[in-house]
Amino acid sequence: MADTGQEEPGPAHDCPLCPRLVDFRRENRAKFPDWYNAPVPAFGAIGARLLVVGLAPGLRGANRTGRPFTGDYAGDLLYPTLLDHGFAEGAYGAAADDGLRLVDCRITNAVRCVPPENKPVGREIGACRSYLEDEIAAMPNLKVIVALGTTAHDSVVRTLGLRRAALPFGHGRFHDLPDSQVLADSYHCSRYNTNTGRLTPAMFDAVFAEIRRRLDALSAAAPPPPRS
Repeated sequence: MADTGQEEPGPAHDCPLCPRLVDFRRENRAKFPDWYNAPVPAFGAIGARLLVVGLAPGLRGANRTGRPFTGDYAGDLLYPTLLDHGFAEGAYGAAADDGLRLVDCRITNAVRCVPPENKPVGREIGACRSYLEDEIAAMPNLKVIVALGTTAHDSVVRTLGLRRAALPFGHGRFHDLPDSQVLADSYHCSRYNTNTGRLTPAMFDAVFAEIRRRLDALSAAAPPPPRS
């Protein structure tokens, strides 16, 4: 999908909203001066129909590389799955300059800065929600949002102004949203979830296979473009 030319939504490089995350950012900049160490921007065209929402950047993953899910275990599962279903092209090399390109897909996080122990607290999730709201509002062709984990799910639901009780999280669930959009749920593709068997590659693959089926069905039902 083509980019709309809009300014990219997201926090500034030195976003001051969350004191705990700001302090952690300063510590990491001192320890690892060659790392990205800033709020991680979304990856993929703003004109995409699919938005993947994770929890937060990993310390040695996106916080290091500057690209969501890049350089940690979660990316080792997410990106090959996207490649398998036509949502990416190229080869995932676990680096921001690996040349991988997303196709009709965009990736972001509910919290843009890396939190200590990979665990953002409620006030940090709430402070970052306005950026998720901007992200969703800026995507003119958005049809499917995938929430990776309960926190991402709840943040998306609240961002959309909907009731969490009416849209309970459940792996593999697809929730109808206003404006003919859909919220799809998956357990987060973290090492912990896969090591414990809570999430298997087959379970993760099935979610994206269904998304691919739905988006292909929408494409097939769309009227043909006018002749020039």
